[in-house]
Amino acid sequence: MKKYLLITSLVSAITLTGCADMMSPSQGSSYYPQQGSSYQTQSEQKGVVESVRNVMINTGQSGIGIGTIGGAVLGGLAGSAIGQGHGSVAAAVGGAAVGGVIGHQIEKNANTRPGLEITVRLEHDGYVTVTQDANEQIYVGERVLVISDGNSVRVTRR
Repeated sequence: MKKYLLITSLVSAITLTGCADMMSPSQGSSYYPQQGSSYQTQSEQKGVVESVRNVMINTGQSGIGIGTIGGAVLGGLAGSAIGQGHGSVAAAVGGAAVGGVIGHQIEKNANTRPGLEITVRLEHDGYVTVTQDANEQIYVGERVLVISDGNSVRVTRR
């Protein structure tokens, strides 16, 4: 039983690890237009950074997913190994509940990434605030370009 529990735990941990976003953001001022946008125009506006705030960007994936289910299964298996009879059932139910909560939190953390909320004072048109991945350091007072392709916006150094 212990060998089965160990193998199941190991396989589940590897599976859950594979759900995490393993891609680190690129360094520098690279801008990656959306697929199929090679013949579309982009507009650029010059400006100066007024404020920068660290934020967490949610990828939009939430609810009951593999983290919650996997955590509940592992918690239930671990709990069932404790006690005998009705105590084992109660421990399995409790383990499943705790495992589900922990698995959900792990999944939630895997579906967020660091970002920046950047407010730019434009040279001609007022202000704009952009939230983007934190793959380029942007500082208050820095001269920047606000690049837009009609669907997405990006702030980059001039």
